[in-house]
Amino acid sequence: MTQIETLHSKIRPELTRFCMDESAATAIEYALVAGGIGVAVAGTVMSLGSTLKTAFYDKIGAMFD
Repeated sequence: MTQIETLHSKIRPELTRFCMDESAATAIEYALVAGGIGVAVAGTVMSLGSTLKTAFYDKIGAMFD
């Protein structure tokens, strides 16, 4: 058996197993969902943050005047 045939016979089962494994795809999907939620939260905080901060500071300031 030549070296290339030997290498092919060792790599082929591992490559087949690697291609059939879908566990990493699930982790990537969860990471994408978590990233999307993070972007949504950051966008909400950025758009409403200054409005809420102003409203709360005005009310707190009115309590101590």
